[in-house]
Amino acid sequence: MALTGRAALLAALGTLPVGIWEPSWTGILAVNVPLALACACDAALAAPVRRLGLTRSGDTSVRLGETADVALTVTNSSGRPLRAHLRDAWPPSSWEPGTEVAASRHHLTVPADERRRLTTRLRPTRRGDRQADRVTIRSYGPLGLFARQGSHKVPWTVRVLPPFTSRKHLPSKLARLRELDGRTSVLTRGEGTEFDSLREYVPGDDTRSIDWRATARQTTVAVRTWRPERDRHILLVLDTGRTSAGRVGDAPRLDASMDAALLLGALASRAGDRVNLLAYDRRVRALVQGRAAGDVLPSLVDAMAPLEPELVETDARGLTATALRTAPRRSLIVLLTSLDAAPIEAGLLPVLPLLTKRHTVLVASVADPHIAHMAKGRGNTEAVYEAAAAAQAQTERHRTAEQLRRHGVTVVDATPDDLAPTLADAYLALKAAGQL
Repeated sequence: MALTGRAALLAALGTLPVGIWEPSWTGILAVNVPLALACACDAALAAPVRRLGLTRSGDTSVRLGETADVALTVTNSSGRPLRAHLRDAWPPSSWEPGTEVAASRHHLTVPADERRRLTTRLRPTRRGDRQADRVTIRSYGPLGLFARQGSHKVPWTVRVLPPFTSRKHLPSKLARLRELDGRTSVLTRGEGTEFDSLREYVPGDDTRSIDWRATARQTTVAVRTWRPERDRHILLVLDTGRTSAGRVGDAPRLDASMDAALLLGALASRAGDRVNLLAYDRRVRALVQGRAAGDVLPSLVDAMAPLEPELVETDARGLTATALRTAPRRSLIVLLTSLDAAPIEAGLLPVLPLLTKRHTVLVASVADPHIAHMAKGRGNTEAVYEAAAAAQAQTERHRTAEQLRRHGVTVVDATPDDLAPTLADAYLALKAAGQL
């Protein structure tokens, strides 16, 4: 009979008779005593776990959907070599489903008084802070018969940032901004913008922009050109209440709102405007104020990373009061919230005049593309009922938006993919019209 693995090792040690034998006290002692001695020797030669030194280094932040590498350095200060299996435990959302075992488990050998570095590669599936759990090490003796096991707490935090997928729209919006800013041949003229320069009149120019005093001093007709006002104040308000938890596609509405806020924040800061952020439901969840233009986007991303929807009804009165305190000067307040009829009519509309009296207000909301798809269904009875329900939902949504517009509010209602560029276009339109 051929023996393999540990059985062959034990047979070689003389602790496992080859063949068939009748159990007896003599036989039991003949097997167990040498086996116990072998295990004791193996245990004595296994490197102690508690004396190991463990330190971390590596990435402290990563965008959602990308990978982060966290290094774990194991120092063996004992006089025995370390042969071990190691598990570097992190929360389940630190990896894509099914990849945790391969990513978190390592085999290592560390000679006495040396160190080795292992790398755990994370690919988080959710935003927020991912904190390392215990590092569990199982140290084996040279025979593999005995193992010492212990755990170490080695703290490390990786902050998972919003992916900012709408960044791809930023170059085109900046090009439009340069046009408005007079850096190209397209110049804007109109009330509420800042005077830029004089140029010669060409056919098609608005006669209201003619500067008659300058014309009288020269032989040609002079026209005033204007550029959008700078140093305006923008307050981005994220509603983190119950309605922001509703999922549209694979992500909650809050994620689409944050992506739109990031694009608008990046664009407005490049335009020379001051951008602040307020996240609120029943209390302040995040607040970014007074950042320089170069620090606006990193500050917004970092503040949004740990935000999660709260399953509470948003306190519209408290949100309004906090927004007014945060924006004491005239500002553009961009409220990213739901257009559901109940929270708007019962919560926002009664306090909306407090905002519109002092500020320009823009409400942006995430629309569900599945509703539009349902509204087109006609294939069978069930599809017709779904289409009727979708049409009713769309009608209520349009009615709510119209109520806001009657209060002087600009409304942006778009699907997750279109919300960010549409909101940026609305900002540029307000800027071009001199309404900021």
